[in-house]
Amino acid sequence: MGGRGEREVVIRVRGVVNAFAGQVIHDGIDLDVYRGEVLGVVGGSGAGKSVLLRTIIGLNKPKEGTVEVFGEDPAPHRERPENSVQMRWGVLFQEGALFSSQTVAENIQVPLREYLKMDQELMNEITSMKLSMVGLPDNAARKYPSELSGGMKKRAGLARALAADPELVFLDEPTAGLDPISANQFDVLVKDLQKSLGLTVFMVTHDLDTLRATTDRIAVLVNKKIKVGTIDELTRDPDPWIQEYFSGPRGRAAIAGGEA
Repeated sequence: MGGRGEREVVIRVRGVVNAFAGQVIHDGIDLDVYRGEVLGVVGGSGAGKSVLLRTIIGLNKPKEGTVEVFGEDPAPHRERPENSVQMRWGVLFQEGALFSSQTVAENIQVPLREYLKMDQELMNEITSMKLSMVGLPDNAARKYPSELSGGMKKRAGLARALAADPELVFLDEPTAGLDPISANQFDVLVKDLQKSLGLTVFMVTHDLDTLRATTDRIAVLVNKKIKVGTIDELTRDPDPWIQEYFSGPRGRAAIAGGEA
């Protein structure tokens, strides 16, 4: 735990309240995400995991509280993201969120074309590099999302998230819907890219194997609040939901698998 006070805070959440139709989802939550770490975000159904992600990237305005990413409020940048803090992050939404009418190459080039105004030859070179980076063959560039497997869609979505060389990546349920082998391969890919590129990763997931394999710390949304720690720290937390999540049969199996 020592030395964290000196680490650069990339995401700072203070006193955030989110409510919809009078229902409070988050009641005054605080969170710091440090440069270079992989933070996993977990919580039960309705705990607001994706709501928190959307709040941090400025897609949802909280009822109360503040959010800073790289020291700035991200919300004003939604209208004019070019040359702004938004260019410093990439997002992999659930299911990859690829445009079905565009090829993989065209999908990857969306942020390059929209914000960086690059010529086609340079965008093609970047596309080839990003495909290689996420473990996809060059011929995937010409395919449409409907021609890809679930794992390939996730990799293509990740390539698009990395297109503009971000410092920070948001991943929303990146292994959901993948078979165990594909999910494990994606976990390895995320960790390898995080290390080689020096990325900060904010990852919403319910996958205990992914948490064990990739995260440095975990933020648990429970009872409208947030608790943050390592897996070892959280397994000692007395909260019943946290105990069941990390120490129930599936949690024990994931931990045993990680220690094998």
